[in-house]
Amino acid sequence: MFSTLLSRLRRLTCRLPLPWFGGSAVAGVPHGALGTPRPVLAAGAVLALAACDPGALQLTGPSTRVDTDRPVQVALLVPGGSSDSGRNTIARDLEAAARMAVADLQGVQVDLRVYQTAGDAARAASEASRAVDDGARIILGPVFSQSATAVGQAVAPRNVNVLSFSNNTDVAGGNVFVLGHTFENTAQRLLAHAAQEGKGRVAVVSERTSEGEVAKRAIQRAAARTNASIVGTQDYSFSQQGVVDALPSIGSMVRSSGAQSLFFTANSAGALPLLAQLLPENRVGPSDYQFMGLARWDIPPETLQLDGLQGGWFALPDPALMRQFEARFTAANGNAPHPIAALGYDGVAAIGALLGSGRSDAFSREALTQASGFAGVNGVFRLRADGTNERGLAVARIEDQEVVVIAPAPRSFAGTGF
Repeated sequence: MFSTLLSRLRRLTCRLPLPWFGGSAVAGVPHGALGTPRPVLAAGAVLALAACDPGALQLTGPSTRVDTDRPVQVALLVPGGSSDSGRNTIARDLEAAARMAVADLQGVQVDLRVYQTAGDAARAASEASRAVDDGARIILGPVFSQSATAVGQAVAPRNVNVLSFSNNTDVAGGNVFVLGHTFENTAQRLLAHAAQEGKGRVAVVSERTSEGEVAKRAIQRAAARTNASIVGTQDYSFSQQGVVDALPSIGSMVRSSGAQSLFFTANSAGALPLLAQLLPENRVGPSDYQFMGLARWDIPPETLQLDGLQGGWFALPDPALMRQFEARFTAANGNAPHPIAALGYDGVAAIGALLGSGRSDAFSREALTQASGFAGVNGVFRLRADGTNERGLAVARIEDQEVVVIAPAPRSFAGTGF
């Protein structure tokens, strides 16, 4: 039954191209951790859009060449092996999701070998080198941005590519690709939707931190690729008093700029709840301006109860696919998956799709960045030549403390990207 379903899904997706939109951030995970910041097809099927475009694979290279008739070794680098329980949880769930994906693959053989990095950059580099010595043809992971950079540098001389779980685009490039959901993907999806809805004059409200600056720049870059425009920006000191002190300036900026929408970089663990409460009290409310956020406003669920965010927009992967993956993962492992666990599935999905092409250069840069992309438990995605990624997302609105999808996530790509 599973094989039949997979075959039908592959045929369907090859026939139905849909527009692409950007990705989303994983709420609750700090930018510097992954390095900034969110399932599966029915019965765990993974749809490889690469199968629609087998002619896209053109590169050759000594270390990227593989024999697809034999098991191909893939190294999974996870941040386990230390006394940090949080990192061990991430490691456990990434491995579990990756092994689910290996079990779901049809017609290809992946020899998945797991290497524990303890979240340490030097150890990650050492483990990556050991993995290549063991025969790994591609690296999946690590999680943290400093580790991703170290691993990329360690294996670059051996022509091995790295699919990192980081979402810090600063580490992308060369032989390092990031699989995580990025600020810029989320911003582009929301800004494009705002422009379509006649709400494309956008003011940005951001915290005066390094993460806030990264987020603001991502929104500005994303706006340049949409019909939306940034008409004003205002930041605030990252404290309760800082938010209070900035309220007059925020209100003045919004009203004088002619903004139709407000884009918040804050998440629920930061200033978002305070902004949602105080801005409406200062004549900047959701009845007059469209609120939207770079973070997931459904994580934690208590965020949905904030009065000031009713009617607000945020972006997320296809909720139906997410629920299927989470239910299947929980049933198999006895716990709900960590928010980034699905990236382990996506990485193996892409690897399996490339191996399924039957080409010996399956892990070359051209193969990894083929226009048709891939699909996994987070939905459709593809890797860009600069090491970043594009992900299909839904736009959701909070209505009566519930999540309502107002623009569905695409299931395939149309055209060639931005």
